[in-house]
Parts: sequence; structure tokens; C-alpha cells
Amino acid sequence: MRVELPPEPLNFVNRDAEQERAVRAVTEWRSRSRPPVLVLRAPTGLGKTELANRIARTLRDSFPFPDGVLSVDLDDFRVDGRLDPGDVLSRLLNSLDVEPDKVEAQYAARCTQYWNRTSEAKLILLLDNARYTSEVVPLLPASGGSVVVVTSQGPLHEFEAGAVEDVPLSPLDERAATELLERIVRDNRLAADPEAARAVVRLCEGLPAALHVAAQWVRAHQLRPLSRLLADLRAELDEKGVSGVEPFWDAAYAGLSRPAALLYRLLPHHPGGTFTLHSATALSGLGPEVCQDALEELHTAGLLDLRLLSMTEAGQMRLLGPLRAHALRRSRREVTDGEVAEAQVRLLRWFVRQAQLADRFTAGRRLTVVDILDPVPGVPDVPLEDPEAAVDDEARAERSGHAAHWLYEERHVVFACSRLAHARGMDPEVVALSEAVWTHALDHPHQSEVVEAFRRAVDSAVRHGGNAGWLVRTRCQLARPLWESGELDEAGVQIDSAMSAVELLGGSERDRKLAASAVEHRGMLKAARGEWSSALDDFTGSRGLHRAIPNPYGILLQTYRMGEASAKVGDLESAQQLLSEAHSGFVAMKNRERLVGRTAFALAGVLHQLGRPDEARVLYEESLGRAGRRRSGFDLARVHDALADLDTAEGRLTEAEAHRTTARTLRRRNGLV
Repeated sequence: MRVELPPEPLNFVNRDAEQERAVRAVTEWRSRSRPPVLVLRAPTGLGKTELANRIARTLRDSFPFPDGVLSVDLDDFRVDGRLDPGDVLSRLLNSLDVEPDKVEAQYAARCTQYWNRTSEAKLILLLDNARYTSEVVPLLPASGGSVVVVTSQGPLHEFEAGAVEDVPLSPLDERAATELLERIVRDNRLAADPEAARAVVRLCEGLPAALHVAAQWVRAHQLRPLSRLLADLRAELDEKGVSGVEPFWDAAYAGLSRPAALLYRLLPHHPGGTFTLHSATALSGLGPEVCQDALEELHTAGLLDLRLLSMTEAGQMRLLGPLRAHALRRSRREVTDGEVAEAQVRLLRWFVRQAQLADRFTAGRRLTVVDILDPVPGVPDVPLEDPEAAVDDEARAERSGHAAHWLYEERHVVFACSRLAHARGMDPEVVALSEAVWTHALDHPHQSEVVEAFRRAVDSAVRHGGNAGWLVRTRCQLARPLWESGELDEAGVQIDSAMSAVELLGGSERDRKLAASAVEHRGMLKAARGEWSSALDDFTGSRGLHRAIPNPYGILLQTYRMGEASAKVGDLESAQQLLSEAHSGFVAMKNRERLVGRTAFALAGVLHQLGRPDEARVLYEESLGRAGRRRSGFDLARVHDALADLDTAEGRLTEAEAHRTTARTLRRRNGLV
């Protein structure tokens, strides 16, 4: 039996699911004249060749393959990037005991000779580094008793449906990557400093090839602590790449079209760890169709990971860390600073507009201090639909929830854009992004990045210096997460500064709304301090300012605040009246999902205290449904807690515990513990 496989690697982890899938595909194959084809696809460096060899060994041990295992690296037969399948057929026929001088000279005759030789064969054929389906098809044995295992950097789309078992490889998860590193190195420093060990693993982003490089560094520097080694290793990977893999990435890059190569060089300059088709289009300036083609080309070349694409509503993609470093190295050689700046500014302005639209569609029309930016020429907006154009309440709620979820999925990019815009001195964009962050943070509070985004917005407002409205807005925005995290003194400084800036405002409608908003925030800080009577005075004063404008939304919002404060000071009858008025008003306003849900929650609490639990339960359920549509972990958790209290009071202890368990789970999942 001929077995053309290298020795089994000493260290191999994970990939059990892929191996089981391969065995199952072979077991279930029924064709007698066509072999099953297993395609392992992943960017270079993820260990697909080692896995292919391992699968070949597993199949050899599990099934009768008396004709052995043949293995061919197709890259060995390429000339200037092109492959002649006839050369590979000659090599395979030699392995099947056909003497070189007996191999047919003409390609068609050689194919027939190969098919005749393999028509009754039971062998495993391993084809490494295939680029196109047309390279694989002529090499398929003419027997259903054989198996073909193919590795490829990208998908092989041209196969007919059902003709292959497509097995995409993901990067190793942190547990498996840690296990692989420990097996390769066997160094006590990994156990002694687990945090540094985790940092090394995360730096490699699940690429076995990068983990081998990291292991070599750990072995080569036995006296250095891992914490010191980490910085050197990061510099090594950023500057030189992954040894043994870099030439393959360079070759893949060299084969790209001009648009795909440009996009690849610009992608590492995209703020945030992920990007979408729309944001890549904005960054590249290529236009939607050309950018789409370029992304598909990068995926086919094994330079882009599309696995996230089907897992997120936003359609996110990403460059694996080592690939991102490779793209950045190519960019430094071939892209000017001016091109990068132009691309980033274009992307930032596009992304600010998207965040502003998502903000409006989520929260409805409200006071903002930066108008929605104009569309970026040649770059379409994200397909979010305006709830105001919906035909009924259900459609409005669905559109609003979709916009809120877009903000949630893209929150890390929003924060990254805020950092980049601030670094580039784009103060209006920083302030505009902070307003979208405000809407996101109302449903997902207690995030450190939210506070930093608001601090940058304050800094941009101060740096700009010419817009008092920005100073009022940004300081009020920053104050809220500060008092929510217990930093009451610093929150007070921000509110005092906001009230000072109010004196600089003019008499426009926007400025008068900002003044009323500042008084509201002063009242909210007093409430956070437990000074509810004084807070009620501020909310009443703010409502008077809104009535003078007049601003119906502001009037209802302060009515809601007054109702909450009245409940806290023990005036439940007034609280019920105020909260009922606010709740009915927001329901009638349309597209006020959050405030409808929150007024329902506050009113339910008052009704519960007044001994009207049935009415309270209806409102809690309404609040729960609206929080679910917005996917607000904060609101969902507190409504479940309130329902638990209601059930406990009624003796429904099993139901109460179920609600409390759900609330605890939501808080853990959303980082609210």
C-alpha cells in the first residue's frame, strides 16, 4: 500500500467536529462512480493541511482503502501562478505504478488513462492548495470507493450542489489555542502568569501558525517574564509577520486585482475590529458593486474571514489579526498618508450619518445639537427604514427595534470612530457620535467606553469653543453615566458647568430646549443623591420651560420625571395621574418605544403600591415586550425583577424565582452585575 503522508505532528488540538463531519460524509456517500470530495477551506495559517493529513489517516484506519493514500501539493506544479492539470495527472499516474514512459502524451488521452486506472480503485487522494474548481475536477478518481480531500484558501463555488462537503475552518477558540501553546512550549511560565499567557494566545487570534511562532519566542527567551516577552512578540508579528506563512499571503496579494489590492491595503485603517460591505465601500471609495467584487475576491484568495457575515444582522466581516498586520505592512509600502486620511475622513462622515439616522429611528425626533450629515456621494446608507413611514404600530416598533439593534451591533465601531474623529480634530463628528451613543447607552448602561465617548465629546466641544449648545449637551450627557456609577461629585461638576454654559445660549428654539434639558439633568442628579423633593422642583421648572416653547415631547418627558419623583416622595395619587398622562401621551406620539415602555414600568410600580396588581401586571408585560424589541438587557432585567416581586406578593413563588433567574442571567450577559 502506498501512503504519501508526512509523519503525524506531535501537537494537534481541537478539530474533532471537522473530523467527525468528514467521516460522516464518507459513510453516507452512495455514488459508485464518483468519489466524495471534502473541501477544507481557510486562510493560510489555520492548519488546514495538517487537518487534511489527519483526516486522511482517520479515513485510512476507519475504512478499507487498499490502494493507499496519494498526496499532491498543487502549488508545486504552478508556473507563474498557473497550474497545468496534465502535469499533476502524470504525477498521480506515476504514483499508481504507471511508468513515466507509459503516460499518455496528449491531455485528453492522459485523462482517460487516469480514469481507467482509478475506475475500480479505493484510495484517498489529498489535493493541497487548490485555487479553483477547474484544477480539482480533472484529478477526481472515477470511483465512488475513493475519497478526495481538498484544501483551499477560499471557497470552490463551481462545484455542483451536493458534489462536495464544504468544511470551513474557524480560528481556534481560546481554550484550544491555549492547549496548543502549552503542548508546544511546556513552560512553567504559562501557568505562573496565566494573564500574560492569555494575552499571548489572544495576540495570535487562533492561528496555529502564529501560535508556533509565539512558542518559538517563549522557548528562545527562557529568562524573560511573559509580560516583557509579549511586547516584543507583538512587534515581531506586526513587523515581520508569521514565518512560513508570510510568503503565501504575499503570493495571494500579488494575484489580486487593483481594486481588491487597494481595499486590502485600506482595511487595516478601518476603525473597529469589524467592517461591513457598506463601511468598506465608504472607506475604499470604490462604489458598491466594485467593492462587493473586491471583498469576494479577498475571500476567495484566503485573505478575508467571512464567517461573521451570516452571524450578524449588520453583515460584519473582519481581517484576522495576523492578516490585518500583513495588510498594514503592504499599506505602509504602497499607500500614502494622504490616501489613508482621505479614506478615513470619508468613512467617518459616512458612519456619523448612519449613527445619526439610527439614533433618530430608534428614539424618534428629539433634540440634537448636530444636524444629520449629508449623504456621502457614491456610498449608500445602511438599509434602515424610518418608523415614521410605517403603516401601523407593529411595523413602527419593528423598524425602531432594528435601528436600535444596528447601534448595538456596531457599538464598538461607533466608539472607535469617536476615537479616530477626535484624533483627527473632527469636533462636529465627535459630538454627533456622542448623541447616538446616548441613545445606545439608555438601553445598555454602565459601559466604560460610553463614558470615554462622552469625555471626548466634552473635550471636542471645549476645543471647538464656539458652540455653547455643544457644551451644555455634552456635559449633561457625561454627567449621567457618572452619577449612575456613583461618581456624584464629578457629575456635579459637569452639571454646574452645563448650567454656566446655559447663560451663553441664545433665544432659538433649540437653545431654549437645551436650557430646559439642563434643568432636567440637574434634577436627575438631585434624584441620584436622594433629594427627590428638590428634584421634583427642577422637573416642574423644566416642564414650564418646555411649555413656553412649546415642546410637546419635552412636556411629556418632564411629566414622566415628575411622576417618578412624586412616587419617591410618597404622593402616589399624583404619581399615578402624572405617569398615566405621560404614558398615554407617548403612546399617542408614535415611535417612542423606550419611553412608552419606561412610563409603563413606572406606572405599574405605582399601581402595585396602590394595591392594584392586575393593572400593574398588564403594564409590566407591555414594558417587557417593548424592552425585548429593543433588546435592552437593562430594562428586561428590571421588569423581570418587578414581576418577581408581584408574583411573590401573590404567593406564586415558582414563577417569582423564574423571573429572578432570568433577571440575573440578563445582567450577567449584559455586564450589569
